[in-house]
Amino acid sequence: MKKNGFAGGGLCRILLAALILGFIALPAKAEGEGISWFAGGSILFFLEGNEVYADSMPILPSLGAGFFYPIIETLRLELTLDFYTTHYGFDTTYQRPIPLIRENRVARVLGFVLGFQLARPFEITPQLTFRMYGGIAADIRLVFVAFGLDESRDDMGTIRRETELLRQYFWSSGRWLFPVAGVGVDYRLHTGIGLGLDFRVWMPLYRVWTEEDLPRIEGWRFGPTVRLTFW
Repeated sequence: MKKNGFAGGGLCRILLAALILGFIALPAKAEGEGISWFAGGSILFFLEGNEVYADSMPILPSLGAGFFYPIIETLRLELTLDFYTTHYGFDTTYQRPIPLIRENRVARVLGFVLGFQLARPFEITPQLTFRMYGGIAADIRLVFVAFGLDESRDDMGTIRRETELLRQYFWSSGRWLFPVAGVGVDYRLHTGIGLGLDFRVWMPLYRVWTEEDLPRIEGWRFGPTVRLTFW
């Protein structure tokens, strides 16, 4: 596995701070034209090509929320945050993380996916709006020894080493960085409230420079989302 120091932890913190502060600094407009927010739930599919020596591909429920601000009538600036959790182990033969079911758990990963994107809405009817959007996302993965392991039964020394290797892998070489693109539709249920359906894809850009020998589908993610928007 080829390693390099591209986009390390320091750059990650600077980028995330800049995105958050830049969004907060936006001036508010009149009611109905300023910052609006939304919340919803997703099913996330984390594609994996490790079937021979790993458990099944993670299919994860996720909760999320976000804000959008209309820069102009035809363009929005969006900030999103999605949360997921799952189990991983680290395969020392292939030198990469592998997904594990709860019974085989080694490390618990808590993921906070912070997205920053531009959205283009198209009004189909006064009640129905279609959206296209794209941007960049940071997967802020917190890695811990899995909960509920038994010191008398489990090899905690190996588990702690794998947990640290996972932490190093996820936070090195820009593996936290994912371009994101999506489409969605919103239907106005009532004044100020809309029901939406989205489909997003996250792309493993880090594969361009890490040059790891990975299965072709490894690192790609996608998921449908149902969301409520409040204008």
